[in-house]
Amino acid sequence: MNHVLAPDYGSESAAMRDYLAAGEARAAALGNRGKLRFTADGRVHPDILEAYWRCGFYVFEGVLGPEELADIEADVKAILDRLPAERGAALDAKGRPALAADCKAQTLFWARPLGDPFGGTELANGRHPVRMFEPTPDATAPKEVVYLILGSLQFSEAALRLYGHPGLLAVAAAVNGPDFAPFNEAIFIKEPGRGASVAWHQDGVTHWNSPDWDAGSHGFNFMAQLYGCTAANGVWVVPGSHKRGKADIKAMVAAAGSERLPEAVPILCAPGDVAITNRQTVHGSFANTSRDWRVTLNFGFHRRRSVLGVRGGGLHNAPGVYDADRIRERARVIGYAIDARRQRFPQETPFAYQPHVAEGLSYRWDAAAKAGMKDYNLLDLSI
Repeated sequence: MNHVLAPDYGSESAAMRDYLAAGEARAAALGNRGKLRFTADGRVHPDILEAYWRCGFYVFEGVLGPEELADIEADVKAILDRLPAERGAALDAKGRPALAADCKAQTLFWARPLGDPFGGTELANGRHPVRMFEPTPDATAPKEVVYLILGSLQFSEAALRLYGHPGLLAVAAAVNGPDFAPFNEAIFIKEPGRGASVAWHQDGVTHWNSPDWDAGSHGFNFMAQLYGCTAANGVWVVPGSHKRGKADIKAMVAAAGSERLPEAVPILCAPGDVAITNRQTVHGSFANTSRDWRVTLNFGFHRRRSVLGVRGGGLHNAPGVYDADRIRERARVIGYAIDARRQRFPQETPFAYQPHVAEGLSYRWDAAAKAGMKDYNLLDLSI
């Protein structure tokens, strides 16, 4: 996976090149990026939280070092090597049992190269109302590519260890409270010249009309970047849109005259940076016509009060009322992740997840735990 962080705009129109450059300038002026910092008493620095709540996203620079990135890259390459030869195939291109072929949970998402699989459809509760521009891929492109893998922690121990990162879990506690609950985990793959777009949307379906709705009702996602991301291949966000309620995205696109929303900015990251993005922001990404890979490890968290006693919705699992037992069972993955990370990085101080501490629960990452991770994402807490 050779990559160059500078995007290749050669296949883009002059208007698109200008849009990408203007978006980069707007992003640079926001003041919502920097190192993961803590106060003297161990709290996430208030400047970080202020910028996150103001903009709806924040970029933590240099969170992952070379050793951890190498672990993640090795796992990602192994995952890509084991993908089914085509949609629905039981075998990979080498004739081996394919990744996720025996999973019950929805796991692999396919799209036409440079296509928009959700835009303008009723999929995912119709939350992607406008189709993005779909460039024409070159003649060597396959019929379909995998662009999204759900339940990713069962396929990658490096991703599981990242999920247990003590600094990032401290951010989750600062944003969603010490009793925060899990959401779901995924790997987004934006292959050069093939990666699909994700049409403008807001995540979340459950709480928009709740009387106690606020800017954090539908949680957030971390987005850890293996190779970094550029304006050409990264996620774009409309700053502050998480605070405005349900957006009329069709009207926003109509007013702009195209899918290039004028107020949006790209999330720009170097390898090892991790962004936190509020799920209520208006966000999306363009088809990856650049020469750069983007591989993003997504993992999200909710406030416990946003899921406890709530009837779930969304595309990530069958709906149902989330009780304390369901949340506890799904949160065991946090315990496994913390212990897996402790084993790999013993020099770190492990995160103490308060719901486990309060109940005296202890989790050990071993062969039995690994076997029990299959289809764990059937228990995702999707709102």
